[in-house]
Amino acid sequence: MQAVPRPHTGPVARGVSGARSREQRRDEEFTDYLHARQPALMRTAYLLTGDLHTAEDVLQTALAKLYLAWDKVHDRGATDAYVRRIMVNEHNSLWRRGWKKRERATETLPDAASPHRHDDGTGDALWQLVRSLPPKARAVVVLRYYEQLTEAETADVLGISTGTVKSQCSRALATLRDRAPADLDPRTPEADR
Repeated sequence: MQAVPRPHTGPVARGVSGARSREQRRDEEFTDYLHARQPALMRTAYLLTGDLHTAEDVLQTALAKLYLAWDKVHDRGATDAYVRRIMVNEHNSLWRRGWKKRERATETLPDAASPHRHDDGTGDALWQLVRSLPPKARAVVVLRYYEQLTEAETADVLGISTGTVKSQCSRALATLRDRAPADLDPRTPEADR
């Protein structure tokens, strides 16, 4: 009677198995992060770009880059900051490419945004004003006030100095105040209606 050969259980077989389980753990961690943070990151991308389709592209690119660098992100608490930085850089790259090279869907109109149930009607008007800001000023306003980052954190994400964040923020807010209709400006008596 011949002996049945046993499968090889040496270091090579364990190495492949260990690598597979490491990849599976990485994929599970990334998937968990994606499920938990994707909606918030999508809102940030939309506020940065002002366009749903561009926001989806920017976020998809950012998440793809995050996936490729997942093992290099040792501080999981800083993952959102890392993704925001990628989104800002990607949006700036799109913005620098110019209007002629951007894709624009024209056959169908985008879905209309449904108003938030706590919105008093000024939210959409306010974001229309924010969308009218230049891309860098809009990025400062979104990160500083929507994402509620500190000036230092905003500067770090954008790769600029804290002083630049302060000055751009000040100019952006002054522009928004100048462009705001009387019913949006809290300094006017009409806003008390």
